[in-house]
Amino acid sequence: MAKQTGLGDGLLVGGYDLSGDTGGLDNISGGPAAMEMTGIDKYAFERKGGVRDGKIEWSSWFNKAAGSQHPVLSALPRTDIVVSYLRGRGLGSQAACLVAKQTNYDGKRDDSAVLSFGIETVANAYGLEWGQQLTSGIRTDTAATNGSSLDTGASLSFGGQAYLHLTTFTGTDVTVKIQDSADNSSWADVSGLGFAQVTAARASQRLAISNTSTIRRYVRAVTVTTGGFTSASFVVVLNKNEIAGVTF
Repeated sequence: MAKQTGLGDGLLVGGYDLSGDTGGLDNISGGPAAMEMTGIDKYAFERKGGVRDGKIEWSSWFNKAAGSQHPVLSALPRTDIVVSYLRGRGLGSQAACLVAKQTNYDGKRDDSAVLSFGIETVANAYGLEWGQQLTSGIRTDTAATNGSSLDTGASLSFGGQAYLHLTTFTGTDVTVKIQDSADNSSWADVSGLGFAQVTAARASQRLAISNTSTIRRYVRAVTVTTGGFTSASFVVVLNKNEIAGVTF
């Protein structure tokens, strides 16, 4: 794979697409915290991996329109939010996802009159997760749809985690599910990777299945409905675990 730029990226927060108001990503970090366990006979630090952590920080341009940067980020909720950075907007493109607490909303105006805000979100319970997009950025379905398939290379039995942002919706209800296939022809729902039914826009969810569950080679995001809908725009990201023993 060739080197890439950061052109065409995206940022979603709790079902809101804030890409157009985002000036830049300042920090995406995660992994196990390093715990020092250095013996007095050593000449360098000894460390072991501790609890998972993660952080996404970005700068944002002031926009007070409904559903835009200021109404969403200035609320500073005490509850968890889901944050997803999209590295490009294509099927299979990478995405960094975080269940997080938003810790600030710090504004500044420079001498050229630019008004911007710095936002920090820190992981709560799960740490930072990188996955692949099962939609080409934000996908819009106008009826129940079987999405395009993604070839992940092999079947693995280490479980996985999935994220959903539903940005706009018109209709009665929609349910987004992840399906898998061994041959890219015969499909079945992945048990535990069916998101909760949604009846209104601005929804976000994280799902996880057992780290011994099998996800087959080909995967796709599908929409189903009981009462019908005419438009549902959403992003799905799947982190298919590649090693055994992934725990949270």
